[in-house]
Amino acid sequence: MTATPLPEQGITTPDALRALYPAARERALRKELDHLDPHCRRFIELSPFVVLASADAALRLDASPRGGEPGFVKAPDAHTLLIPDAPGNHRLDTLDNVTRTGRLGLLFLIPGVDETLRVNGAATLSTDPALAARVASDTGQRRAPVVIQVQVEQAYLHCAKAFMRSRLWEHEARLDRSVLPTMGRMIADQTGVAGASDETQEQMRQRYRDEM
Repeated sequence: MTATPLPEQGITTPDALRALYPAARERALRKELDHLDPHCRRFIELSPFVVLASADAALRLDASPRGGEPGFVKAPDAHTLLIPDAPGNHRLDTLDNVTRTGRLGLLFLIPGVDETLRVNGAATLSTDPALAARVASDTGQRRAPVVIQVQVEQAYLHCAKAFMRSRLWEHEARLDRSVLPTMGRMIADQTGVAGASDETQEQMRQRYRDEM
């Protein structure tokens, strides 16, 4: 299926885009840092969840969620982040992209906090045992042999508007898992793999727990 062509009103230049919006406020521009200040580092210490955005050499984009105990991503200094890789589906989309472009964008979340922290920078992969020891978990979770090291170039706190609009952390906005089929059922429908739909949601969660 081909992509839908842009309509005549399509925006194709930065100038055309900027003409539709007011200028950014001074506060929004000045909040961008080239390092992790104490507030950023404290945010990372409290965060159990980060989304990693990457691109391959053809600029095809990907976003991958990573989670762990609060502070599983380490900030040993104001310019460095260490992210432990954990066992997943072995597609290695993010890691492969890092080897090709050496860039990552990160979005840190804290449950119950509407603000987020955005960090962008240069990324490398390492199997250095010393780095692995710095991000070692005491929760019993297994770790893959790779540590992602990010050299911070941009860091800034993002406002709460998106989370206020989505009501993401509000209990009243939560949906029961039954609104969707089980993961096994959805994957079976997408792939046609026999037997995938037989796994219940709880069986899947238990399997994930056993593999963590």
